[in-house]
Amino acid sequence: MNARILTLQAEINELRQQLVEHPLYAQIQTVEDFQSFMGQHIFAVWDFMSLLKALQRGLTCVELPWSPKGSPETRRFINEIVLGEESDTDADGKVASHFEMYLEAMHQIGANTLPIHQLTEWISYGKSVEEALYQLDINEETKDFVRFTFSVIETEEMHKIASVFTFGREDLIPDMFIEILREMKTQGQENISKLLYYLERHIEIDGGDHGPISLRMIEEICGDDDEKWLEATACAKTALEMRIKLWNGLMTPSYSNTSSED
Repeated sequence: MNARILTLQAEINELRQQLVEHPLYAQIQTVEDFQSFMGQHIFAVWDFMSLLKALQRGLTCVELPWSPKGSPETRRFINEIVLGEESDTDADGKVASHFEMYLEAMHQIGANTLPIHQLTEWISYGKSVEEALYQLDINEETKDFVRFTFSVIETEEMHKIASVFTFGREDLIPDMFIEILREMKTQGQENISKLLYYLERHIEIDGGDHGPISLRMIEEICGDDDEKWLEATACAKTALEMRIKLWNGLMTPSYSNTSSED
């Protein structure tokens, strides 16, 4: 593996470990816990698509007339991810984006979908992301998470966007929650089946070549440019910090107080 990639991974390892060991995972055990979690996490599911589309726009040709752009391997990787995220098949075999699948899981489990519907509706009417966020009744940590994502997208600098995508958005959720959901299902909880499918599908989709190819994408974009590697590292760190803050915002006060006393 490229020595620069190894250096970057070493730089972010402590933050990544904080995410792996975050106390939020132990707190989420019931349907009500998942309802609260999903009501905020849906915004990370939503803004991930804009992050991905920014990569597709910057690393593949989406203009007319068409001409080859970037490396064929990177083009294939990006287009495979777009295919999987934007037009996968749900638990009933219907074509749906992962965002739409997550919304269906929220409806099934009884989570509040009003804020995310307000966001997408207001944006369709021409409001900016910032204007829409300002009006939403959601956690400030969730708003800041989305703001950071779009601040990186707005740079239009592919090494920064690719770094956040590769190192900041690797999905830890399936590994942390899937066993809890499976246990809940064996106890007769049927209203979590779509969330369970969503998480199991993520494990299936994200397996295989996606990890190594995303690292090669970073190598290709950054090349031998020292400044790009430094900026990619800084973006990865900030992305992980924003995810930690997002998780912190989901901690219940009673659990946070108990944790701090241990």
